[in-house]
Amino acid sequence: MAVAAPRRVPNSAPRRVTVLGSTGSVGCNTLDLISRNLDRFEVEALTANGQVERLAEQAKQVNARLAVVADESRYRDLKSALSGTGIEAAAGQAAVTEAAARPSELVMAAIVGAAGLAPTMAAVRRGAIVALANKETLVCAGPLMTAEVLRSQATLLPVDSEHNAIFQVLDAEQPAAVDRIVLTASGGPFRTLSREAMAGVTPAQAVAHPNWDMGAKISVDSATMMNKGLEIIEAQHLFGLGAEQIDVLVHPQSVIHSMVAYVDGSVLAQLGQPDMRTPIAYSLAWPERMVAPVERLDLVAVGQLTFEEPDPARFPALRLAREALQAGNSAPTILNAANEVAVRAFLEGGIGFLDIANVVEDTLLGLPASPLQSLEDVWSVDREARAIAAGLISRVGRR
Repeated sequence: MAVAAPRRVPNSAPRRVTVLGSTGSVGCNTLDLISRNLDRFEVEALTANGQVERLAEQAKQVNARLAVVADESRYRDLKSALSGTGIEAAAGQAAVTEAAARPSELVMAAIVGAAGLAPTMAAVRRGAIVALANKETLVCAGPLMTAEVLRSQATLLPVDSEHNAIFQVLDAEQPAAVDRIVLTASGGPFRTLSREAMAGVTPAQAVAHPNWDMGAKISVDSATMMNKGLEIIEAQHLFGLGAEQIDVLVHPQSVIHSMVAYVDGSVLAQLGQPDMRTPIAYSLAWPERMVAPVERLDLVAVGQLTFEEPDPARFPALRLAREALQAGNSAPTILNAANEVAVRAFLEGGIGFLDIANVVEDTLLGLPASPLQSLEDVWSVDREARAIAAGLISRVGRR
């Protein structure tokens, strides 16, 4: 199991936190919790891709020591926005990685996509508690990341609601007692839509998730169910289970966030409202708990909890993820890179919704899996996969 043993922190000592990707959905929710508990947390650094105004506002709100924008062209804007505050400003991808290496106890890794790999690895290498909200990091470089966690004695805490739920109910001291885990999925906005109807859906429809408030890329992944495929791969690395021990069940109400089934027939589930502040709060305060301003679960009001098997014909992304996990080596890296390129093309109107999975599958077929010995190997495969996916998309666009 990749998650390290608990380390308790004295209640009297504020926890110093760095938030990578502070202007995204998870980052904003993290800072909402921190701003309500400034006696419990100090903020070392915040990073964002390009939203300078929001980043500067956040940095001032929580009195961060450093704010970093990945887009180097926005450095002067950030510097100006922070003028007179005493908050240090920096810019560039290297500066984001350097922010992750600064001396904070906990790093919230919430940069979306493969761009989060280098800074997350920097936090792991110095032995930090890493609250991982970036599933692509383990998908792209799972064996490298988990090996580094063990070497550096870092602590990896899953923030995704599904993996966080499993972490809360998994008996890590008795791994042989675990029969299987069940990742629940809402089914997204097209759960009941026919495949023919899916062909015409728009980006606006795809990002309108029925239960969760998420960013555009993650929302599209939910609509294709690729997010659940990525979560299968992530769960294998986090919990050390075989692929055959990881199931997916569609649960439209998003009340049960995941379950662990044990060999004695017991099934333990973690329940709660579909609000990311719950798993984020659990990670921020771990191994303790903190008050979170989320609506309390009322099962009487919910009325019923229903479950369905995922439909592999309408949602082929699940099959592709399992095939990539079985192939191993760089196959999951290729899967993730192609998906990121395809989702971006869909959001920009370049391809249709059903083309996303087609592009991913054709990229996997066009680039054989190879061993990954270093992050440089990961970057190389990632670049090659993106180039192949882009070529496939250009041909789709010319049809």
